[in-house]
Amino acid sequence: MTTNHRGRYGRYLNSILILTDFIVINIVFIATCLISPDIIQEHARVALFLLNISYIPIAIWGLNVHTKRSLHLDLILLQSFKVVGIHALSYLSLLYFLKIAHIPTKSFLILYGLMFVALPLWWSISRQILKYFRSKGRNYIKAIIIGSNETAQRLYDEMLSDAGYGYRVGGFFDDSCPENLKDKYLGTIDDLEEYLKREKVDEIYYTLSGENNKAIRSVIKIADNNVIQFYYVPQLSKYLSRGFELYNMGSVPVLTLRRNPLSKHINRFIKRAFDIIFSSVVLLFSPIIFIPVAIAIKISSPGPVFFKQLRTGYRGRDFHCWKFRTMRVNAESDKLQAKKDDPRKTRIGNFLRKTSIDELPQFINVFLGDMSVVGPRPHMLKHTQDYSQLIDKYMVRHLIKPGITGWAQANGWRGQTEELWQMEKRVEYDVWYIEHWTFLLDIKIIIRTVLNAIHGEKNAF
Repeated sequence: MTTNHRGRYGRYLNSILILTDFIVINIVFIATCLISPDIIQEHARVALFLLNISYIPIAIWGLNVHTKRSLHLDLILLQSFKVVGIHALSYLSLLYFLKIAHIPTKSFLILYGLMFVALPLWWSISRQILKYFRSKGRNYIKAIIIGSNETAQRLYDEMLSDAGYGYRVGGFFDDSCPENLKDKYLGTIDDLEEYLKREKVDEIYYTLSGENNKAIRSVIKIADNNVIQFYYVPQLSKYLSRGFELYNMGSVPVLTLRRNPLSKHINRFIKRAFDIIFSSVVLLFSPIIFIPVAIAIKISSPGPVFFKQLRTGYRGRDFHCWKFRTMRVNAESDKLQAKKDDPRKTRIGNFLRKTSIDELPQFINVFLGDMSVVGPRPHMLKHTQDYSQLIDKYMVRHLIKPGITGWAQANGWRGQTEELWQMEKRVEYDVWYIEHWTFLLDIKIIIRTVLNAIHGEKNAF
C-alpha cells in the first residue's frame, strides 16, 4: 500500500532512502573500477556523473520502492529488473551522444550485475531498518476501522501482520462488536467525532455496507472536517461514484475516496520546482515594485509596510501569510473581512487591492514552501473555524498547499463572501481543482489571473 511517510521525521525518510540509492550506485561504480580498471580511463569522473544523472528520472518518476509500506521480495526483484534495464539504456544513450569513451562489454556486465545485486540488497535492508524504526514508535500511521465485520477483522489482521507496515490501529467503531474484539471496541459511529478530538488519527477505514447511506456520509464528513484520509473497503457505495484510486492492503482491496494527483511524488516535484523558479524570478525583480509601494504605504498612513497574518495552510497547519498593508492598523484585522468601501482601507491600499499588488509579498511564502503559486486561497483562522462547521468538505481545501491564486479566483469567486452559498461555491471550485490538478491547469489559472488583474476585477476590494 502506497502512502506518505508520517510520524516524527517521517517526511524526510523517502528523500533519505533515495539519496542512499545514489550512494549505492556510486559504490557500485567504484567497485567496478577496482574489478575492471579499464572500464573508462580518461573520462571516469564524467562517466560517474552521467551514471548519477541517469538515475534521477528513475528516482523521480519510476521508483516506488520506498513509498510502499507493504513490499515483498518478489516485487523488489521485479522493480530491480525495471530500474537496471531503464538505467542501462539511459546511461549508454548519454555516453553515446556525448561521445564518451566506450565501456568494454565485460565492464558493462560487471557494472550492472553488481547494481542488480546491490540495489535489491539495499532495498531489502532498508525495509528491515524501516521495520525497526517503526517498531520503536517512529514513522507509524494511526488508523481506526469503522465496522467490526469479517472484512474489518481481515483488514485489522493484515495491518498488524508485519511491523514494517507501520500501522497502529486504535480500534473499531460499530453499533455492536463481537466478543473477540471487545478490548478494541471504541464505541458507535456517534462516538467517532468525540474520539477524534482526543486522539490524533491519520486514516479511517470504512468496512460497513455502502447501502447504509447515513452512516457513510456521516463518517466521510467527519473525516473531511478533520483532514483525515478516508478509505472505503468495498462493497461499493453510490457515494463512491467519483474518481478514486485503488490500493491493496495485503490481499484486501482498499479505495481512497478523494483523487489527489498531488499525492504522487512526480506531480509534487513538478509543482514545487515551478513554484521555486517562478517565485525566484518574481522576487529577483521585486525591488522594482516593492520599493515604490513601500514608500507609498509609509506616506499614506502610520504603521508597518507589510501585514503579517496567521492563516490556515497545508493539512490545517497555521502559517504567517505576508501582504502589503492596505488598511490602517486596527484591532479587527484578524476577524473582519474586507468589504466594499471599507473605511479601514487607505487610498493606496484600495489601489493595491484592486490591482492585486498587495498579494505580491506572498511569493516569499511560496519560496519558503508555505504556499504555492496556484492553490486554494488561505483563509484567516476565524474563517476556518466558522466555515468548517458550516460547509461540507471545507477542510478538504487543505489537502494541498494554499495558493496566491486559485481555480475559484480565476472563475470570479474572490473577495467578500456575504452569503454562505458564495463560500460553498468557492469551496466547490477548490475541491474540483485538487481532484483535477495538472501542470497545464496551473498555467491556465495563472494566465487567467493576470488577464483579470489587467482588466480589473469587480470583487477585488
